[in-house]
Order: sequence, then structure tokens, then C-alpha cells
Amino acid sequence: MTTTGEDRITAGTGPWWWVRWRSAWLDGGLAVASAVECGFEGVQFAGDAGLADPVGVVFGVLAGSVLLLRRRWPIAVVLVSIAITPAAMGFLMGIVALYTLAASELPRRIIGALASMSMVGVLIVSYVRAHQGVVRGDVAFGEWAVPFLSLTTSLGLTAPPILLGLYVGARRRLMESLRERADSLERELQLLAERAEERAEWARNEERTRIAREMHDVVAHRVSLMVVHAAALQAVARKDPEKAVKNAALVGDMGRQALTELREMLGVLRTGDGLSPRTQPVPLAAVGAAAAAAASRAVDDEGGDGPCLADLDELLGQSAAAGMAVDLSVDGDSRAYAPEVEQTAYRVVQEALTNVHKHAAGAKTHVRLAHRSAEIAMQVENEPPPEPEAASDARLPSGGNGLVGMKERVAALGGVFVSGPTDAGGFRVSAVIPAEG
Repeated sequence: MTTTGEDRITAGTGPWWWVRWRSAWLDGGLAVASAVECGFEGVQFAGDAGLADPVGVVFGVLAGSVLLLRRRWPIAVVLVSIAITPAAMGFLMGIVALYTLAASELPRRIIGALASMSMVGVLIVSYVRAHQGVVRGDVAFGEWAVPFLSLTTSLGLTAPPILLGLYVGARRRLMESLRERADSLERELQLLAERAEERAEWARNEERTRIAREMHDVVAHRVSLMVVHAAALQAVARKDPEKAVKNAALVGDMGRQALTELREMLGVLRTGDGLSPRTQPVPLAAVGAAAAAAASRAVDDEGGDGPCLADLDELLGQSAAAGMAVDLSVDGDSRAYAPEVEQTAYRVVQEALTNVHKHAAGAKTHVRLAHRSAEIAMQVENEPPPEPEAASDARLPSGGNGLVGMKERVAALGGVFVSGPTDAGGFRVSAVIPAEG
């Protein structure tokens, strides 16, 4: 089977090899017209051949009906039209067959060969009949006009359908190519949209994780200290009123600081980096790393620069005020690091101290800081608590995300984070962060 372009449509509703009923009705009508034409021309053919008229009519009808197969076998139809050309019949079939052949997907050399054969056949038949007419005196022009008329007739019957078929076939292939390209672009756009949606969802999840980590680091430490002080206040309220008043003041200070940090954190989430919430709200997915970094800067003093290594003394002092025996040792010469490096180092120490308050209340804790040429290292190690039940008495809840958050922070800067119990029964948190972050 040779396709003509329309047959390449995947979903067809027509009968047999037709894609649509409209095409079937068109081919049927052309076949009927061709059969009628060839039937009338068969009468003259029978007279010239010495046959009975019914024989010529039947032959003409059968030959003309072959046009019904033009879409399925265009080569066969063209060959039949060439074969009956000497009988001076099948002109409509020849024109339609040549058009169908030129519009098909056949190679150009086959189309050119069959078109040449048809043109030569029409040229010979036209020349012979015109010459016979001049000899018999049926026509008024002279012998010199026979070649011109023959060539004009052959070109008129073959060139227009061939050229029109080539144009229609090229246009159809172009439209199909454009349609395929449009479908391909639509699929690519759909794929890009799906990937963009996946990336947006991943970004939203990542920002939720970052924001939750910031909220945990900023608020959990002070709230943990508040709970520890509240437990101490409850224990000494009646025995030592002065100490109870002091602890109550510490709890108040811690609560105010926690509220300040929480308010600044929520302000960052609403407005981005200090923009007015009434004028330019920022959605959660758009906060990004800038929101996380800005949230880290929302600490003690409003509008301050964010936690840094210089604030470790104050951090350790707060833990000491809560009853923790903590000491700090520094190796190497102190120097300034990138803000994100100092903030991450501070948060690691802060969260490690928070975990000591939660799980090993009263345990002696050692904080070590090492300044190296290309990195900064920190380690927080606590000894076993003197009273293992002390942490449970404080009833400090644990979300189980502190160590995960510290590891994510350090890994984001290309560092290494290790944590685990010590042989002595305590717990150790260690981190190494590149100096350049």
C-alpha cells in the first residue's frame, strides 16, 4: 500500500483503506464519472477495433472504475490510464491519477518516470490522431501545426495535475511537520512545567525545613533555659527566696528574648529581608536562602548582625546561670570568618548546649574551639550527669531534629559533622567547617 498523506492519520473512521467517509464518497464519485466517460468512449473504441458496442462499453466501465483504487494503489491506476490512452479513453482518470501520484509519498524518480510515460503516451496518441485528421481533411490547419497541437495537449493533460499534486503533497508534509513539531513542543513544555512544579515543590519543602530549623535553633535554646530556671525556681521558692527572685528574673529575661526572636523570625517570613508586610508580602516558597540567612540575623538586639563566635561567652554564661558547669577552650588565633560560617558554628554550639540541658541536666560540659588555617573546628562534650533523673524531672520535650538540623547546617557549607556517645557515658558533638564556607 502506498500512502498519500491522509492515510497517515492514526484514528480513521472511513471504510477499508479510507480514513474518512468523505474521502470514500469523493473517490466513489470520481470512479463513477470516470466509468461513465470511459463507457461512452468505449463505443468509439469498439467501432475502430471492429468489436461489438457492448464489449467496448463494458471494457470502458471496468477501466474507468479502477480510479476507485487511486489512494491505495496510485501506480496501478496511472499504469491503467497509460494503457488505455491509445484507445482515446480515460482522460479524467489520467488527470486524477497523476495528481494522486504526485501528492503521494513515493520517491520523486518514480513519479517522474510515470509522469514522463503518461506524457509521451498522450503526445503519441495526440500526434497520430491529429495527423490522421489532417490527412482525412477533418481539420482545417496544416501539417505544420500537428506537433504543436500534440505537444500542447500532452503538456496540458499531464503538467497541471503533476504540479498541483507536488504542491499539495509538499504543503501536506509541511503541515504535518509543523503539527508534529507543535506536538513535540507541547510535550516539552508540559515536561518542563512538570519539572518546574517538582522543583517548586522541592524548594517549598526545602524552605519549610530551613525555616523549621531556624525556628528550632532560635527559640528552643532560650525556652529550654526557661524550663530549667523554672524547675530551679520551683525547687528553691520556699527555701531561698532571694535565689527564687533571681531565677524568676532570669526566666522573664529569657522569655522576653525568646518572644523578641520569635517576632523577628515571623517578620522575616512575612516580609523577606525587612520589607513592610503591608507593602510587599513574600510567599513561603520565595523566602529561600535569604529568608534563612535573615532569620539567623534575628537575635538579641533588633536590627543586629546575627550570632557570631564573639557571642559564645554570653551563650555559655546563660547556660552557667542555668546551673551548667561549662568551660570554653580556644586553640589558635581568633580571626573573622564569613558570616554564615560564624553563624553555623554558633548554632552548633547553641544546639549542643540545649541538648545537654534536655538530656544531661547538671553534667559538666566542655566546649572546644580550634582556629585552623583553612577551617574552624568545634566540639561540645558533656560528662555523665550526676543525677540521671534530673533531665526527666525537668520534662523538656525533644523533637528529635536537633542533631539533624546541625548536620544539615554544617553539610550545607561543605563541612563534616559527627555526634555520638562517649566511652565515659557522656555525649560528644563535633563539627569542622571550611573557613570560606
